Amino acid sequence: MSRAFTIPSSQRRLRPSPGVLASLLVPLLLAALPALAAPAGAQDDAAMKAALAAARAGQLAPGQVEALRADPRLPWLEFARLARDLDRADAGQVRAFLQRYDGQAAAASLRSLWLAALSRRKDWSALLADWRPQDDAGLLCARQDALQSLGRAGPDWNAQAQALWRQGKSLPDACDPVFAALAARGALDDALRWERFDLAVAEGDAAVMRTAARGLPAAAQALAADYAAFIQAPHSRAAQWPSDARSRKVAAAGLARLAKSDPDGAERQLAQLAPALGMDETERGRVLYQIALWTVASYLPGSARRLEAVPASAYDERLHEWRVREAMARGDWKAALEALRKMPAKQREDSRWRWFEARMLEKTGRAAEAQALFRQTAAAPTFHGFLAADRLRQPYALCPWQPPEGSGLRADVARDPALVRALALYRIDQPGWAVREWSDALSRFDDARRRTAVALAQEQGWFDRALFSLGKQPDEQRLYALRFPLHHNADIRAAARRHDLDPAWIAAEIRAESVFNPAARSPANARGLMQLLPGTAAGVSRRTGLAYAGADSLYDASTNIALGSAYLREMEDKYGATYVAIAAYNAGPTPVARWQSQRPGFDPDIWIETISYKETRDYVARVLAFSVIYDWRLNGDALPVGERLLGRTGGARKAFACPAASP
Repeated sequence: MSRAFTIPSSQRRLRPSPGVLASLLVPLLLAALPALAAPAGAQDDAAMKAALAAARAGQLAPGQVEALRADPRLPWLEFARLARDLDRADAGQVRAFLQRYDGQAAAASLRSLWLAALSRRKDWSALLADWRPQDDAGLLCARQDALQSLGRAGPDWNAQAQALWRQGKSLPDACDPVFAALAARGALDDALRWERFDLAVAEGDAAVMRTAARGLPAAAQALAADYAAFIQAPHSRAAQWPSDARSRKVAAAGLARLAKSDPDGAERQLAQLAPALGMDETERGRVLYQIALWTVASYLPGSARRLEAVPASAYDERLHEWRVREAMARGDWKAALEALRKMPAKQREDSRWRWFEARMLEKTGRAAEAQALFRQTAAAPTFHGFLAADRLRQPYALCPWQPPEGSGLRADVARDPALVRALALYRIDQPGWAVREWSDALSRFDDARRRTAVALAQEQGWFDRALFSLGKQPDEQRLYALRFPLHHNADIRAAARRHDLDPAWIAAEIRAESVFNPAARSPANARGLMQLLPGTAAGVSRRTGLAYAGADSLYDASTNIALGSAYLREMEDKYGATYVAIAAYNAGPTPVARWQSQRPGFDPDIWIETISYKETRDYVARVLAFSVIYDWRLNGDALPVGERLLGRTGGARKAFACPAASP
C-alpha cells in the first residue's frame, strides 16, 4: 500500500476545446450534486486521481466531472480547477463555488487564496464583498488597505491597524501601505514605534527593530540602530548607552543570543555591561542561563561553575535537567542527587527523574531508600518504568483502556461528510486536503466521536491520526491498539528472521520514524517506513545483495523494511549493544563515537540520559519503550528491557499486569 504523497506541480495553461468547455459546464454540473455521496471505491479513486491531474493541467473534460458526480471529493476537484490560476479566474465561478460549498474546508481554503488574488489585483471592492474572518496577517492587512483605499475606514480602523502593528515579527509587504496610512492619520506615534521595537527585541529580530524605529526623531533613531546592531553582534559601545530599562533589555537579549554560539564571549561582555547598565538579577539571569545551557549541552569545561552562577530564579525544567546530566556525566553521583532534589516537585514525579533519583541513591550507598522510588517508577509504562520493574523483578505495568461506545456512534461518525471526504482524500494521496477535512470534522466532535474517527482512520491505514488526535484526556494514552498500530506484519517478521532481530524492535523503529506511513519523507530526504536516506539504502543494498531500485523504491513497504532492518543489523553488529545502535540509527556514527569516547564504561541508562542531543536522547528511550509495547502486542509478553537494550534476546520473558487491578 505504498503511497507517494505528492501534489503534481502546476503546469502552463493548456486551452484545448474540451478544457474550455469544462470551465463553462463544471459549475452547472456541480450545482446539481447531492449534498453527500457514498464513499468512493478503488475505481472511483483512480478516476478522481486522473481528473485532478487534468484539472491542474487545465484539461478537465465534462465527462470526467459527470462520472464523478456522486464522489464526496468533488469539491476538491473543482478547487483544483479554480485554484490553478486564480489571478485570472472568473469571479462568478469562484463565488458560485464559495456559496455552493460554504462551511466546508474546500471553500475556506479557496476563499483564502481568492482573497490573496484579489489583493494582488487591488480589487478592493471584491475583496470586501467576499471577505470572511481570516487569521493571516497579509490578508488582514489587505482588508485594512481596502477599507482605507475605498474611503470606508470606520472609527475602529486605527485600532485594527495598530493591533497589526503590535507584533515583533516581520510582517508581509501588504502591511506597508496600511502602516503608512496609519502614520499619515497621526495614529502611529513614537510610543507605538517603541512598543513594536521592544517586541522585536524580545524576538531578537534586528530588522524589525530598525523598521519600527523609522519615523522616530534622529537621535532616538540612531540609538535604536545601535541597539539593533548589538542584537546582531554585541559591541563595546553598549557601555555608553543610557542606563535605563530598554538598554538593559537589549543588552540581555543580545548577550543571550551571543551565548548560543560563544558562551565565553558572552560571559566576558556580561561582566563589563552588567555594572555599567545596572542589570538586575532577571536580566543577568537571562544571559547566565544561556551561557550555562550552551556550555553544558556540549559538556564543555566550566559547565558546573556556569550552572552554579545561574540565579535560582532563572532556572527552568530544562536547566534543572542539564544540571543533573552534567553531574552524572562527571560521575559525581552526590551532586547529581542534589541537583535532582532541587527540581520542582512536579518535575521530580516524572518516571525518568524518579528512576534517576533512585539510581543516585544506589550510587551513593543508600540502596534501601531507593526501593520506594523504584516501586513508584515501575507503575509507569515508560522506558524508565520498565527498567524499574526489571529492577524489582515484577511484571510490566500496562493498563489498556477500552472506552464504551454508544449505540450507533460508529455509524454516525462514519457518515459525517467532512470525515467521509477526509478518508477518501487520504486514499488518493492528498494528505494536505485530507487533514483540512479531518480538522473540520474533529472541530465538531466530542471526545467519543473523536476517538471513533481515529479508529476509522486506522482501518484505512491512516495511522498517524492517533498521534495527532489522541491525548486530550489522560486515559487516551492507554489506547494502545490505536497509538501503536501494527501493519506489514509479514514483512516485519520476515526481516526479523533474516537478520536475527527482534520483530518488536523493527515495529518500534517504524512507529518512531514514520507512524507506519509508507510515503513519509523528511526534510533531509529520508524516505518510507523506516526513514532511510537513499545513500544509506544503496550502501546496504551493495553490502547485503538486497534489492534496491532507487530512491522511490523506498516508498515500497517491503523494500524499506528489508533494507532498514538490514541497516539495524549492521548497527547492532558494529556497536554490540542495541541502545547504542538505536542512537547511531538516529544521529549517525560520528556523534556516537564522540559520546562513547567521552563516557566509556557508563551504565546504559546513564549513557543514554547524558547523550548531548535531545532528539537522540529521547529517541533511544522512546524506541526501547515502544519495543516493549510492540512485544506485548505481538506476543502478549516481552523481553526484559534491561536485556533488550544490551541486545540479549534469550532468557525469561516478562508478563504484564495492571497495578490498579492488583490486590
